[in-house]
Amino acid sequence: MLAQRSSGILLHPTSLPSHGGIGDLGPAAYEFVDWLALARQRLWQILPLGPVGQGNSPYSCTSAFAGNVLMISLERLAERGLIDRKRIGALPDGDSEVDFDSVRAHKLPLLHEAARKFLKSASGTPGKHYESFCRQNHWWLEDYVLFSALREQFGDEPWNSWPQDIVHRHPETMTKLHKQLHQQLEEERFLQFAFFEQWRALRAHCAQQGVRVIGDVAIFVSYDSADVWTHPEIFRLKDDLSPQVVAGVPPDAFSETGQRWGNPLYDWDVLKSRGYSWWIKRMRWAIETCDIVRLDHFRGFEAYWEIPADEPTAIHGHWVPGPNDELFTALRTALGDLPFIAEDLGYITREVTELRKKLGIPGMKVMQFGFGDRGAHKYLPHRFERDSVVYTGTHDNDTTVGWWNSAATEEEKKLAALYLGIDGEGVNWAFIRGALTSVANLAVIPVQDVLGLGSEARMNVPSETAGSWSWRLRSGALTHELAAKLAALVDVTDRDICRQASSSDAEPGETGVSEEFAV
Repeated sequence: MLAQRSSGILLHPTSLPSHGGIGDLGPAAYEFVDWLALARQRLWQILPLGPVGQGNSPYSCTSAFAGNVLMISLERLAERGLIDRKRIGALPDGDSEVDFDSVRAHKLPLLHEAARKFLKSASGTPGKHYESFCRQNHWWLEDYVLFSALREQFGDEPWNSWPQDIVHRHPETMTKLHKQLHQQLEEERFLQFAFFEQWRALRAHCAQQGVRVIGDVAIFVSYDSADVWTHPEIFRLKDDLSPQVVAGVPPDAFSETGQRWGNPLYDWDVLKSRGYSWWIKRMRWAIETCDIVRLDHFRGFEAYWEIPADEPTAIHGHWVPGPNDELFTALRTALGDLPFIAEDLGYITREVTELRKKLGIPGMKVMQFGFGDRGAHKYLPHRFERDSVVYTGTHDNDTTVGWWNSAATEEEKKLAALYLGIDGEGVNWAFIRGALTSVANLAVIPVQDVLGLGSEARMNVPSETAGSWSWRLRSGALTHELAAKLAALVDVTDRDICRQASSSDAEPGETGVSEEFAV
């Protein structure tokens, strides 16, 4: 799968120009996939699909398994008679940036209204599909829906601030809560069912158009998540269940104090003693949800930066060995060969590279990094290996035009112009040509670079929350002319050799959803 030359586009579903204030899994998503096929792009890379927590980052989700219900298409629910279309028309249009608070305030009530209508009248095939989904996904669904309901009840306060009998999940309390919150839990179950039904239907459309989805799995999970609340024993927590140590990265040229992410660190000894069962479930779920999986912060599997939880910065952390190939051996024993991409950016040691190569996982090459000193030349096409994935930039970078106009030094501009032959088409197309003509088997271009957008279209600024994750694609921006231009580049660079659709969506998987009833 990863050895065939192909190219694709990076765009998170929340950035689609859907109606309702946020991108979703409805008509705009299908139009985007059709445009990908027209442009002969065989890959669609997304960010994590989970429900976002504080800061709205898809890399800080409240569950490693649940879906972000804000991405549920109201239009698709209306097609099933679960929402009056007139109610949808009153919501914001598709051209505004995502205001997550506004979306929650206006969209969530409609989603719960649809849930109540479904639950009241579900019968026959729809009811059977819902029951099947709940039964097959009981292992994560029940803990998540209870966590979600409690989080709402306690005003989104972190779970360790809840009453202690709930914090410690006393069995009697859990039984009582399930009875008290029965209706709310049913609604939350339906919303997860609706999300995965719609996602599966969209993936089936991708497969029909010969487009494979590259998903994203963050190595760490958020402390304020159903995963930590449900499985505190697999994390390094204190007796009061607060974090003992947290994740981050050390100081570097970009930050004098490093980055203190705050995610709780795993107790890898406990995970190993359990045969890495939680990780096996997580990766099985990931490869059932997407065709290819990008492993964020891959270097953390070799060694991770451990910071005492009471430290305000990352300065006083230290490197600690990770699970290395033992984890991946367990994964492959349980799941077979896995279609992984390693995010191996930043401070990468020889040991990290050796682990990646030993596992046969392609790494990432970001061309925007390539025009500094000679040590950065590994990010230029003449240094690439076939077994790699080239990007002009990622969701954490400024756009290529934004970088050129505001961050690139005069020396970097001089070298980039000399190397890429920048002409009247603009620096973005010079970078795109450089990526597609490289020997790297896979090439992924952020949609902002295809459109030649500046810093105003940046998706994320690491370590900053204001303004991140809110950018959206303008309706009609992806034209037939742009598709034809990309298609011609794909043709001349031999990046569409294999046109077969992915077979991963041929049959309903362990998610228990079906294309017969796509809500």
